[in-house]
Formats: sequence, structure tokens, C-alpha cells
Amino acid sequence: QVQLVESGGGSVQAGGSLRLSCGVFGYAYVNYYMGWFRQAPGKEREGIATIYTGGVSSYCADSVKGRFTISQDNAANTLYLQMNSLKPEDTAIYYCAAQPYGAGYCRPASYFRYWGQGTQVTVSS
Repeated sequence: QVQLVESGGGSVQAGGSLRLSCGVFGYAYVNYYMGWFRQAPGKEREGIATIYTGGVSSYCADSVKGRFTISQDNAANTLYLQMNSLKPEDTAIYYCAAQPYGAGYCRPASYFRYWGQGTQVTVSS
């Protein structure tokens, strides 16, 4: 059984920064394909970025390119999302997701087997 646990969400003013973390607990697969998604009220879940175990990353939403950075610490089994220059439209629940031995670029939510519980990010103007 694999569990993903997000942390680091909160409230911030526009222009501020947050760093989200996602710890991977449980059965230790050798490789994970991981991603960050977000869902705002009344909207569909949106892919933000994905990353391979080897560090190859892709940014799926044009609105976050240049502001958000996905990274991972394999030794610590942790995924990160550094979010800078936050805007009110970034307000959403943010989720991490994992697919053992996955591959590709910006796979949809349906591709991922494991999900975290989500962490709220609120950006005020």
C-alpha cells in the first residue's frame, strides 16, 4: 500500500511563494512517475507538472511556466512544487499523484494510481 501525504499549503498574498511537499510512504517501488494537479471550485482537475524518477520534468499548464518548479528528492521519497509569483487564480486544492514505473509527459489524472489527500492553497489579491 502506497500513501502520498502533501503539506505546505496555506494562504499567501499575490506575488508570494509557497513550497508544497509530497511524501511517499509504503511499498517502495524502484521508479515512480509523479505529478502535481490542482482543482479550483467548479473546475476540472488540472495537470500542473510531471516528473520521472530520473528528474525529467514537464510543465503541463502554460499559466505556471516560469513560476512553478517541480523537483524530487529520491533519497527522501519526496516530491516538491516550488510556487513563486503566486496569483489569485492559483487558488485551488493541490494534489500529488504517483504511478509506479510510469512514463511520458503530462499524463492525465486517470493515468495515476495513487493520490494524496490534497492541500489548500489560497492566494489573495
